[in-house]
Amino acid sequence: MIPRQRYLSRIIPFIDKDVIKVLVGMRRSGKSTLLEEVQTVLLSRGVPPENIIALNFESMRWGQAAASPEAFYQEVMALANHLEGRVYLFFDEIQTVEHWERPVNSFRVDLDCDIYLTGSNSTLLSSELATLIAGRYVSFEVQPFSLRELVDATELNPAEAFEAYRVLGGLPFLSHVSYDRDTSVSYLRDVFNSIVLKDVVQHRNFRDADQLERILAYFLSEIGTTYSVDNIVNMLKQERRRLSNDTVYNYLQAAEEAFLISRVRRFDIKGKALLRGSEKVYVTDIGLREALLGTNASRVDLVLENLVFNELRRRGYTVHVGKLGTREIDFVAERDGGRLYIQVAYLLELESTREREFSAFDGIADGYPRLVVSADTADWSRNGCRHWNIIDFLLADAW
Repeated sequence: MIPRQRYLSRIIPFIDKDVIKVLVGMRRSGKSTLLEEVQTVLLSRGVPPENIIALNFESMRWGQAAASPEAFYQEVMALANHLEGRVYLFFDEIQTVEHWERPVNSFRVDLDCDIYLTGSNSTLLSSELATLIAGRYVSFEVQPFSLRELVDATELNPAEAFEAYRVLGGLPFLSHVSYDRDTSVSYLRDVFNSIVLKDVVQHRNFRDADQLERILAYFLSEIGTTYSVDNIVNMLKQERRRLSNDTVYNYLQAAEEAFLISRVRRFDIKGKALLRGSEKVYVTDIGLREALLGTNASRVDLVLENLVFNELRRRGYTVHVGKLGTREIDFVAERDGGRLYIQVAYLLELESTREREFSAFDGIADGYPRLVVSADTADWSRNGCRHWNIIDFLLADAW
């Protein structure tokens, strides 16, 4: 088990604080393992093992407890009532329990406890019932391995790890099978199907799973490119598939709620305002695209852009696509009052390519850093704009 220090360093300060700790993120991104790591921290601090109560609602062992909020409450109270001192409650995939907010809120009142939850849908805390714990929780979004975590989890050097990472992604399980391609692709397909079935189709009661997968396959093939829902609907009509614009939007929203994709809006740099339309889509783990389409090796430019986007999000940046007059900047990333402007390219060997990428920043009046990221090993920095090799960028502590 590889300690995920970036997440642990954010969670540990909230141990024994009167807020519920909620870990959300895509299935198989490592939320359950993080719960185990928090439990290890508690044990190292002298918490008795019996005072740690952990229920994973993906296990049939807790099927009866998941049957109703009342059954959930009674199960936990039966486990906790005889214990002395504070109890620590860990509930994995809590969304499986209907109206889970009621018993969780009751535990806060009826027990001396510290509570940790995980869920695989962003709507976990947006229901009307979630108002029961409003203001009493802190959430953490857990993403698949970064390149740094992959290097730490394997015996691969950074270059070898990156080659595996850009094709098969960063789901933690893959490090246990040494990134064997056949095993990894089979696992990734199963993860994709599980997300689509449990967190999209069942969660939203969609009827046509095949149509949903067709739409998702299209967006995964077109990561990092501006899309038009009208064009998608017309394309499907040519394939004798009928659906409305609203249906496409609903599919996208549901996939985003399941942390499968992210939709990125454009930002007018001069006007300092978000713009409507012309969004882009990125996938949370690039390996899912390879498993579904088998195309990561042929569209390296799009893959690199997706990896940079994921790293920015992983480090807490809010990310938009920049618009500057008629030009576009791949990413405008903001955090803690600061900003980064980033262009991503595959290779900068041609002068015309370097001119295109670096000139995208022309006309920006502020002094925030401007970065161009590519697979080149030569340093092409110029005119105050820094060039980063993609591996160095992903492994750097700061930019």
